[in-house]
Amino acid sequence: MDAVAVLLEGPERLALRTLELNPPQSSDVVVEIAWSGISTGTEKLLFTGQMPDFPGMGYPLVPGYESVGRIVDAGAEATTRIGEWVFVPGANCYADARGLFGGTASQVIVPSARAIPVPEQLGDAGVLCALAATALHAINGGSPPDLIIGHGVLGRLLARLTIATGAPAPTVWETSPQRRGGVSGYAVMHPEFDDRRDYISIYDASGDADIVDSLVGSLAKGGEITLAGFYSERINFAFPAAFMKEARLRIASEWRPEDLAQTRALIENGRLDLSGLITDRRPAADALDAYPQAFSDPDCLKMVLDWSSAA
Repeated sequence: MDAVAVLLEGPERLALRTLELNPPQSSDVVVEIAWSGISTGTEKLLFTGQMPDFPGMGYPLVPGYESVGRIVDAGAEATTRIGEWVFVPGANCYADARGLFGGTASQVIVPSARAIPVPEQLGDAGVLCALAATALHAINGGSPPDLIIGHGVLGRLLARLTIATGAPAPTVWETSPQRRGGVSGYAVMHPEFDDRRDYISIYDASGDADIVDSLVGSLAKGGEITLAGFYSERINFAFPAAFMKEARLRIASEWRPEDLAQTRALIENGRLDLSGLITDRRPAADALDAYPQAFSDPDCLKMVLDWSSAA
């Protein structure tokens, strides 16, 4: 069994290759991928070679942890799942390539437990389930944000989820004019025009390792800064100002199964809307152009690859 996959052979060296898959085990399922998303956080770091040392890191690798598709075959212990529409948070099924994170391929083989049912009617927006669950995991771990830094997909999901969970609408800072649109029930502004200094809970979704000092100045005494992005550089900040504010610093990690279940419930009951977040769709055959565009085009919020014509 084999699959067409995006292969990152080294920093900024992308290829589309047919790769041999390891044979499925009795509890595995075979998923025919319909859509896969490109992450502008961790995958960009993999692409540029700036990814910090990470378990499983090394080239060649198949990226991707945002894929949706249908289970088309299964081992003896999982045959009842054939036909299900599922979200796949990556795969490690390649004979001659690392699966970090392994989901950007025409088909993948994963343990049944890693193929998570999602509503088929979401279509390509289903690839956002993991990012939405990651945003919800951040909110569940602390106080909802009253200020969010960055109006990319993660920042928008944080804002939408804040409202969906019943908290007051947050303010969002965004320096890029192209990213200030797409507002739904909250305010987006350039930070220069915000003179508030009493934010209780600030969430950074920018990935800027040098941002903490500027956020401390807008924090209320005893307030909290949550680092919700992924940072390739060391986080540094001046202690005296943070000391005077008695600031707290929190790191939010990736989603857990209960976060994804809660996210799915919010989608199904209509409280969380994923529309308008995917801006670009390209055939998987165009992957070599799609990745650089996803990482450099400010108008591209989220790029997804369409695997319908891949074989």
